[in-house]
Amino acid sequence: MKSAHDTAAAHEAIRAAIAAIPQGCVASYGEIARRAGLPGRARLVGRVLGEAGDAGLPWQRVLRSDGRIAFPPGSRAFREQVRRLAGEGVLVRNGRVDLDAFGWGRDIDRLLWALPAAPRRERGAGHAKKR
Repeated sequence: MKSAHDTAAAHEAIRAAIAAIPQGCVASYGEIARRAGLPGRARLVGRVLGEAGDAGLPWQRVLRSDGRIAFPPGSRAFREQVRRLAGEGVLVRNGRVDLDAFGWGRDIDRLLWALPAAPRRERGAGHAKKR
């Protein structure tokens, strides 16, 4: 059984991982759990967010693993999350964010080291076409 100290430490690690999501980026519940050192504990991330309320955490940046907003479409919380994400330049289409475009790890070297983003290669680039 986990001690209260272990539980508090896990919750603090989750809050720290959420707080570290850069503005204009998003992460999944599972990614937050992994970054907090708690792989497989995505539901715990949701619980911690629910308990935290709006305690200064950028909760709007946390999404389901497929990029969908977890709140029911059209609900007050759903609309608020869309509004906050849009305010950060994150595009939400049909309740979903493109994780390739806005995911936290998309260009980690650029984010960490302020390096220019590497040009994306087109599919099949560098391979000769077979005739």
